[in-house]
Amino acid sequence: MPEADPGALLQKPLDNPGAPFQILPMVATNSTMLPLGTKAPDFHLPDPSGKMFHLSDFQTAKGLVVVFMCNHCPYVKHLRAALAQLGRDYQPRGIAVVGINSNDVANYPSDSPANMAEEARSAGYNFPYLYDATQEVAKSYRAACTPDFYLFDQNQQLIYRGQFDDSRPGNNAPVTGKDLRGAIDSLLAGKPVASAQQTSLGCNIKWKPGNEPDYFG
Repeated sequence: MPEADPGALLQKPLDNPGAPFQILPMVATNSTMLPLGTKAPDFHLPDPSGKMFHLSDFQTAKGLVVVFMCNHCPYVKHLRAALAQLGRDYQPRGIAVVGINSNDVANYPSDSPANMAEEARSAGYNFPYLYDATQEVAKSYRAACTPDFYLFDQNQQLIYRGQFDDSRPGNNAPVTGKDLRGAIDSLLAGKPVASAQQTSLGCNIKWKPGNEPDYFG
């Protein structure tokens, strides 16, 4: 029987470890849709340089966007330019943006903190991009996929969670960010955010073997 080409395995666009250092294909994962009104779970996480960020650092913001993301997922790569633009557009208007990478870097070294720093520079992210080494922050948000978006109001209560927009890799829909941008615009205008919200879709968070949450799988 011919030997499998390891390079071909690593080139699969979506993957998930079934055991340490084993890479297998996976199906794209939807967000869990944390209940609206949930208070933002606390976090105290480093960026790749080691600078620590705490949820309380953003308590004076008019709103807070938390996005669970990573470097390697094609669903994140698909909107990286638009995500960088969202940060440039809304941070000057008082909306804080925080990216969090919770992936298992032992199995996915492309998501390591050193590579996060390079990705932030390359993509033009002007917001903190933080590393959740224990994956406990992802669990507290019930984050399931990358990207997974959450918008909290000035009281840090959840008013939007779900997709960036309808665009996905390969569906030819333009990347506009209309869902998340619409929610932020409503917040800034003092208007209620529409309660009809669509789930995000992406690669599943790469849980460390044995550390999978109860809502995974």
